[in-house]
Amino acid sequence: MGADIMTTMSTETEQLPPCPQCASEFTYEMDPLLVCPECAHEWTPQLTPADDTIDATGPADIFDAVGNVLIDGDTVTVIKTIKVKGATQPLKAGTKVRNIRLIDTTDDHDIDCKIDGFGAMKLKSSVVKKA
Repeated sequence: MGADIMTTMSTETEQLPPCPQCASEFTYEMDPLLVCPECAHEWTPQLTPADDTIDATGPADIFDAVGNVLIDGDTVTVIKTIKVKGATQPLKAGTKVRNIRLIDTTDDHDIDCKIDGFGAMKLKSSVVKKA
């Protein structure tokens, strides 16, 4: 009986897609979500890239911290002070960032921009609001 359970488990894991964030093959199902045990990422099975029901017209909308839809070329304001690796000073709350570019990445850094005094960097949409 123990071998039957292991066979059932191995066939179920082979059918589940890998984690979209870390590409781990050890995903498991926890209704209604799929869960990655390595990075703790959770997602709905309908939104996996292998699914044919996804609208392939373009990337999903990206929202700022207060729920506004962001588009390329927007001006945003940083809403909290952020420590920047390699910089002597933090990126202060209230800093305006002009002409943002939205990018599609696996991590949460979905804004590519240039900030005066810092240079080129990537920001999370959760730490900015539309100006």
